[in-house]
Amino acid sequence: MPVTSDDDLREIIEHARRIAVVGLSGNPARPSNGVALFLKANGFDIVPVNPNESAVFGADSVADLGLIDGPVDMVNVFRRPEYCADIARAAVEIGAGVLWLQQGIRNDEAMAIAEAGGLKAVQDRCLRVEVQRLRRR
Repeated sequence: MPVTSDDDLREIIEHARRIAVVGLSGNPARPSNGVALFLKANGFDIVPVNPNESAVFGADSVADLGLIDGPVDMVNVFRRPEYCADIARAAVEIGAGVLWLQQGIRNDEAMAIAEAGGLKAVQDRCLRVEVQRLRRR
């Protein structure tokens, strides 16, 4: 079952330092850009994952999760639901701790893949909103 309790969400947020943002756009008008910029400004290390970007916020972008050097605490996804199962498989392969599907993105297969691979899984929640809400308490 996807993580839904405030205590569990807070624990995820408090332990995440390095976040791979799949679908991160360099375009400031895109939601991925605003969320990632907020996360970066709040102390998270952002790894852009987008084959159509060379760099975002001064960090080199990688085409897919398998090309990231070093550990990743969370994979934050800004892609349509039909891509999420494959992203979940890749998140398991790189040993990420969490798969987080942004608000409006639901995919039960991706949740099952992540959980079977030992990841905590969150769907249909905005990471920025949850960080703002849960860090205030």
